[in-house]
Amino acid sequence: MKVERNEIMSVLEVLAESFQKFLFEDDEIFLENMKTKNLAGDDVSRYQHWEWTQGVGLYGLFQLADELGDEKYISFLKDFYDKEISLGLPAKNINTCAPMLTLAFLLKDKENPVYKKTCHEWAEAIMHDFARTQEGGLQHRTSDSENTEELWDDTLFMTVMFLAMMGEIENNEEYKEEARYQFLLHIKYLVDHKTGLLYHGWTFLDKNNFAEALWGRGNCWFTMAVPEYLAIADVKGADRRFLTEALVQQVKALEKYQDEGGMWHTLVDDPTSYLEASATCGFAYGILKAVRLGLIDKKYQVVGLKALKPILELIDKDGTVNQVSYGTPMGRETKDFYKGIEIKPMPYGQALAMLFLLEVLKANA
Repeated sequence: MKVERNEIMSVLEVLAESFQKFLFEDDEIFLENMKTKNLAGDDVSRYQHWEWTQGVGLYGLFQLADELGDEKYISFLKDFYDKEISLGLPAKNINTCAPMLTLAFLLKDKENPVYKKTCHEWAEAIMHDFARTQEGGLQHRTSDSENTEELWDDTLFMTVMFLAMMGEIENNEEYKEEARYQFLLHIKYLVDHKTGLLYHGWTFLDKNNFAEALWGRGNCWFTMAVPEYLAIADVKGADRRFLTEALVQQVKALEKYQDEGGMWHTLVDDPTSYLEASATCGFAYGILKAVRLGLIDKKYQVVGLKALKPILELIDKDGTVNQVSYGTPMGRETKDFYKGIEIKPMPYGQALAMLFLLEVLKANA
């Protein structure tokens, strides 16, 4: 599908404006849940605008600002972080780490003592305070769930990416090694060797992959994380080869399971599950970026671009991205659990659409 640059730029601006408004809307479902399941026992209001849902969006806005050289978006991000840090950040866990990735990028671009102190404190917490599974994996402890001895595919993008970035900023070999190890360990336990896709999670307690769901958005975090990580970190030799081959196998499966219309289902291998926009954007973004970086064969560019038409059709004039599944906990018993997740506009919908469209511009260039 050929789309003019001006058309994509227009959609990107609408998405950015929509996200900036969405960022400050309360997620009533999450906040209600936190009233009874707040593991840290701190001020629930501190989580309203500082969770993984906002974190992914902030990263999308930063990438847009960086690509366009638009200072108004950078100013918005700085104002947001200055305010949130001054108010006091919530308890540290896998999901509340997500907004830290963008803060690290801002720190990399310009020295800021407050950002430096905050980023270092959170990186140290990941290294020394976060709960661990057997074999030293980062336990997917969130704001409202302990998830004892569990690895989830979300963790790589939500937490490990930030740690890798801090390893580069501080030239800290321990951070760099830990980030590499977490990627390798998660691949070891989450990859489905029959398809090359990733299961949502693994439990060391029961030694299984729960419902063995090949969940869409969970898979897209991996499709995105590998090229992002290899762009950030100087990974060489066997480690780089291992990560690249894991991505190649996943992309082969994504080509196989892509719907004729260009999207992917919320259970990637199950055409009876609904088509889902956030996973589709994440897959297409990761594929296009991996092609651009030379990690996978250029023939897969067609796979990524095939998603453009249906995604553009799902974006309203006000920037709302439709057909996005709500935040999804682990489907512990049946795959049907994922089919029942509510479809609801969320800030990560705008974020992933922004990232995808940015890569479309680069692909067309």
